[in-house]
Amino acid sequence: MKNVIMITILIFMGTACAGIPTIPEPPKALVEYDPPKWVLLGGGAWSDSKGKAFYGVGSATGIKNYSLQRTIADDRARGDLGKVFEVYMTSLTKDYQAHTTMGGFGASNEEQNAEVALQVVVHQTLRGVVIVDHFEIPARQEFLSLARLDYDAFKRNVENNKEFQQLPRKIRDDIKERADKLHEEMQDEANRLNQNRGFFAEDE
Repeated sequence: MKNVIMITILIFMGTACAGIPTIPEPPKALVEYDPPKWVLLGGGAWSDSKGKAFYGVGSATGIKNYSLQRTIADDRARGDLGKVFEVYMTSLTKDYQAHTTMGGFGASNEEQNAEVALQVVVHQTLRGVVIVDHFEIPARQEFLSLARLDYDAFKRNVENNKEFQQLPRKIRDDIKERADKLHEEMQDEANRLNQNRGFFAEDE
């Protein structure tokens, strides 16, 4: 009889233990997966081994079809880069407008032609965006893509634009100088932001 009671208790305990849900481990922070730096930095203006560039980062999560997940991540990276470049071009145009107004140009033909030229260049340049890297995190079912737009290619598109070539040389030089300065400012601002987040302190 005692054996029967003991067996019954063991069966009950085993059933009770099996019914207790296990507590899942807390999700890891992105940095704990040791991703490449661009995953943590996100989109922005950076310099790499190939020179200055604009970058966009996109991700797709929880899509079982690998090809579809990659395509969506690539498209989102291009879209993110487009937003970064739009901010850059808006700042460049406003900066140029302020400069020409201070210089007494007002709403001159040169200023209007410069703005038209810059808008045309934007459309031409964005066609040169390329996907240069990927990073996958299976534990998060996440796939990330990095899009890159070469800064030198952008400048060449500006210089080769017909409307831009018709501008006085002084204005052309001003626009190129301010374009370089603005890229540097965006990069400095991004560096400060990521230092405040605590990223890559060991590299300094």
